[in-house]
Amino acid sequence: MRIARLRADLAEFPQRVKEADARLETARKQLAASKEALTNSLKERKKFELDVEQWKERVSKYRDQSAAVKTNEAYKALLHEIAGAEAEVTRAEDRLLDQMVAGEEFERRVKAAEAALKETEGAAQAERRQIETEQAAEQSALQGAEAERESASGQVPDEIRELYARIARRHQGVGLVEAREEQCYGCGMRVLPHRFQELQRVDSEEVILCESCGRILYVATPRPAAQDPAAASAPAEPQT
Repeated sequence: MRIARLRADLAEFPQRVKEADARLETARKQLAASKEALTNSLKERKKFELDVEQWKERVSKYRDQSAAVKTNEAYKALLHEIAGAEAEVTRAEDRLLDQMVAGEEFERRVKAAEAALKETEGAAQAERRQIETEQAAEQSALQGAEAERESASGQVPDEIRELYARIARRHQGVGLVEAREEQCYGCGMRVLPHRFQELQRVDSEEVILCESCGRILYVATPRPAAQDPAAASAPAEPQT
């Protein structure tokens, strides 16, 4: 069971690395998106700046033309065009100002994303080191447990070891479970009283299986072997 737990722990390490990498990739994507938004904002700002300049040039052009007009009607018409162009300048400047404010927000987001990425990179590096340390320790523990198990299993008869292996393959690597208070702690089903009594005998060599799940049963605290009544009643030999 310890080996199974260690193997399960080791199987989780790649997922932990994957999750750390995913968090790092998310931070990188957020920074890339913030930079792209800032770039687009700067492009829009250039357009608005050009729009302001074009309207200002139009105002200047109309004013230059006003000096050369010969009639009041033409002069009034130019004044009307100048007023309209100046109004457009004002609106264009307002749009430019809004875009500049938005650009400042995008710049703030880029800086925040850069700081978040730096923090995430540091955390990811620390987490990787921690994972590597834990993984090495778990791998060492697994090797030790497997060696201990191999040494212990070498003392078990071949037919019992093969029986255990067949049962363990059906139960996620665990073929041996405790029986306690006439109950199998592998499946929870009841163990017949006479079978449980046999399990409790310390001198019993019978292999008893759970009738429900088929695992090999054992008791944690077997009873000592019963003493021969004749031997218990025999008088003690005199000391010499």
